[in-house]
Amino acid sequence: MIKVLVNGAKGRMGQESIKAIKKDPELKLVGEADIGDDLTGLIAKTKAEVVVDFTQPGSRMETIKKILAGGAHGVIGTTGFADKDLKEIEKLCGKAGKAILIAPNFAIGAILMMQFAARAAKHLPDVEIIEYHHDNKKDAPSGTAIKTAQLINETVGKTKAPNIESEELLKERSQGAKVGNIRIHAVRLPGYVASQEVIFGGTGQSLKIRHDTINRECFMPGVILACKKIVKEKKLIYGLEKML
Repeated sequence: MIKVLVNGAKGRMGQESIKAIKKDPELKLVGEADIGDDLTGLIAKTKAEVVVDFTQPGSRMETIKKILAGGAHGVIGTTGFADKDLKEIEKLCGKAGKAILIAPNFAIGAILMMQFAARAAKHLPDVEIIEYHHDNKKDAPSGTAIKTAQLINETVGKTKAPNIESEELLKERSQGAKVGNIRIHAVRLPGYVASQEVIFGGTGQSLKIRHDTINRECFMPGVILACKKIVKEKKLIYGLEKML
């Protein structure tokens, strides 16, 4: 059995992860950690092989360093990593001989949405993304939206920019932040968990590829899959699709 510790155990994703791990016969929950706990010490005490982390973006790099220092692999659901962060984590994994998975989204449907969007962009290169989340989410745009845009750009090279750049009438951008030429719009409202649509425009037509998260249980098959597969790796893995 693979020994798993959940960090951010008091949060909603942490609680769902605990329930899912307890139900799986191949995994064993050996510890729970949250703000103020000695994560590296708990890893050593419980002999955890994998740490599932759903904490705050502000502590993301510190948390990964503690996981690797404790001798565990990390399944990271926290978002907000910049390219320089990923390069640093890659080096840290090499030194520690352990793996870190950073997954902007653990829902299998969301992974498929991103893959389908990258394929569609080859034929319809005018693309924008709208993501919808609950109003307690602390970062914007979502990691899923950024990862989707990056994946599209990696697949097609560069998408088409709008014919004109509309004049902004407010100080802030109303047309969304941009990853390459792809505009991303973030909606924060009560009633949402996490949804995203990738919109493609073409002559006389439009195409929408949308994924809706109804509840947080949908992320758990991806979390469980990651816990089982990451113990065989010794590197940084960015995106759950690399494990499918």
